[in-house]
Amino acid sequence: MSSSKTDDKYYQRADEVINLANKQCDDITPTKVNLSLMFASARFSAFITATLANDLDELKRDREEAVKYFTEQFSKMLNENLDENIKNYQRDN
Repeated sequence: MSSSKTDDKYYQRADEVINLANKQCDDITPTKVNLSLMFASARFSAFITATLANDLDELKRDREEAVKYFTEQFSKMLNENLDENIKNYQRDN
């Protein structure tokens, strides 16, 4: 797997998913919505990995590399967003 550069619609697509998650939080806890989002991301990432493989043997060979890639990307994105939240932390009470 190789990292792709973001395009003009990168944040717009992410915001659309976040808006859906925020709407779902009206009916269920944010923690449960987050679990669904993580499952959806993992499922889609597995789909993309399978789509990029030429055959089953390649998919099996690339499995660990894909897990490493997606885990590293998620960790990087999570850390960047946590840093941003720490920098701009406000608590509405």
